[in-house]
Amino acid sequence: MEFEEEIDLREILHLLKKQWRMIASITLIAIIMSAIISIFILNPVYQATSTILVGRNQENHSQTEDLYSDVTLSKQLVNTYGEIIKTSAVLDPVIHNLKLDTTIDRLSEKITVTPVGETELIQVTVQDRYPMKAADISNEICEVFSDKIQEIMKVDNVSIIEQAVAPTTPVKPNKMLNIAIGGVLGLMVSIFIVFLKEYLDNTIKTPEDVQKYLELPVLGTIPMQE
Repeated sequence: MEFEEEIDLREILHLLKKQWRMIASITLIAIIMSAIISIFILNPVYQATSTILVGRNQENHSQTEDLYSDVTLSKQLVNTYGEIIKTSAVLDPVIHNLKLDTTIDRLSEKITVTPVGETELIQVTVQDRYPMKAADISNEICEVFSDKIQEIMKVDNVSIIEQAVAPTTPVKPNKMLNIAIGGVLGLMVSIFIVFLKEYLDNTIKTPEDVQKYLELPVLGTIPMQE
């Protein structure tokens, strides 16, 4: 059994060695196609992030209040505020103020609201094809939200502590990653084609094939005339 497995492995390695040009060609083509798509076809996507702080209510606050309870309440509000940010009550004014040619659903897909660990901070991240537009949307969301939260929850406890700036480099596409994935897929496809081609090829080429597939002894061979 071990001898047969060793022979099979030798045959596989011999087959790959024999077809290395095909494997290399298909892999190279896949790498080139991935590079072309990543560089010339896929649109770059830029990401801008602003940060807001959910603090203590500025109204009706006295020095005797329990600071720990206040901070705990603020942390609990972070998740609630994160959901409110992506509602139409906030996004509809943003679209109107910036005169965006989009819908609330499409704009919501560009926005990621992330609580920062166990803190009272919320990051509002926007992705867009244009860097300045991504920053403007993120900042406008925070401005509108800080105003709307006073109307919705009757509190004034949101502060913008960091405004988004226009990014200089895109976050998508990841060109090197795409090229690497293209190379791996090309290698896998090429090896699959080689094995499929060998599997479908039922011709007898060598004396060893006669003994292996027909189980007949080889009495002699005729040399090929040049």
